[in-house]
Amino acid sequence: MDSSKRKEIVDKLVNGDMSLRDVESAAEPNDAVPILREAIEKLSKTSLKSIGSADMDYSTIKGKNAENVIGMVSMPLGVAGPLHVRGSMADNRVYVPMATTEGALIASVSRGAKAINMCGGATARVIKDGMTRGPVFKFLSVLEVEKFLSWLPKNMDAIKAAANATTRHGRLEGVEPYVMGNNVFLRFRYSTGDAMGMNMATVATEAACTAIEGSFKGATLVAVSGNMCSDKKQSLVNAIEGRGKTVVAEAVITSDTLQRVFGTSASAIQEVNLRKNWAGSARAGSTTQFNAHFANTVAAIFAAAGQDLAQVVESSSGYTWTEDRAGDLYISVTLTSLEIGTVGGGTGLPTQKECLSIMGLAGAGDPPGSNSLRLAEIISSTVLAGELNLLAALSTRELGKAHQKLGRAKPASAEQNSKS
Repeated sequence: MDSSKRKEIVDKLVNGDMSLRDVESAAEPNDAVPILREAIEKLSKTSLKSIGSADMDYSTIKGKNAENVIGMVSMPLGVAGPLHVRGSMADNRVYVPMATTEGALIASVSRGAKAINMCGGATARVIKDGMTRGPVFKFLSVLEVEKFLSWLPKNMDAIKAAANATTRHGRLEGVEPYVMGNNVFLRFRYSTGDAMGMNMATVATEAACTAIEGSFKGATLVAVSGNMCSDKKQSLVNAIEGRGKTVVAEAVITSDTLQRVFGTSASAIQEVNLRKNWAGSARAGSTTQFNAHFANTVAAIFAAAGQDLAQVVESSSGYTWTEDRAGDLYISVTLTSLEIGTVGGGTGLPTQKECLSIMGLAGAGDPPGSNSLRLAEIISSTVLAGELNLLAALSTRELGKAHQKLGRAKPASAEQNSKS
């Protein structure tokens, strides 16, 4: 685009004669981004040099990842590990990319991984797998609801056919009804291969709901998402029934390893877990979060690997369990609703795709679905390493010291200035 045309659009944006969304139709993506950025610079009187420094083909983002794009946000990316993950998909050591601004987090996970490796690795298994969407229908009365509940299982083949016709990769596995008054919430559950599958489930569910309305005259769809899904919110239904992957990772850490790596014991860690994660969470009124810091590790991997960041809410729900086995420590983590994928969403962005490649998981797996299962095993095992280290650090009162050393260090120039 020539400079005069670019200036014209920038001036219109600054003067309020054009909206941000109109720029995408007035210019190609790789022209629209710097135009939008320049306008925001002028409007905010701020230099956006760093935001605009990414070498990126913005045509790959348009209509897929974001709107009104002005550049890219960068954040520190580290790797934790290596961590030996003994999963159903593979048994090997992996380096885990983690994007975070919290000093000490990656070091914490890495120290936990060291102890786990010394004891043979983490065993991980996905025990339930299915993405859900929960539309809500209204009826005139509970009598109509009763008729519908009788009609539903008899017509499940037609409902599945309508849903499955919308996708080559997803399959409707089942529908569970939940009733409240004259409202019926249908929790659709899908297999989605290597995709996280939220969009896939939504499109398929809309088709199924249309088929339901056409066949049962008393049913009126109010919303394709009635919060029984339950997406991007904590909920007991996700904790109990699962959403995405329900996955468990476990390890047995010997008493010798606990002493050598952490300077602590199984009994000390067991007491912290009992009084902090269980008694403390219960007293605070928690319903789905009986753990030390699942969200820390999940969020860092999500940011690095192109997952939906808002789904950290339910993806970090779960439980940390410990047992003192004659001085050795059994420790496990159960993530009830880990919503992840290796295709779709942000997984195709250049840096995120490279992060998935570090773990050998970029793109679709062979067989289909294997990469997302492996990612679940890696994430849960990494969460396990983080939980182990934090509980150990709390048992020896080292948490504050670690953050003082790795999370609050001053730049060298600042230290020199403070001394002078």
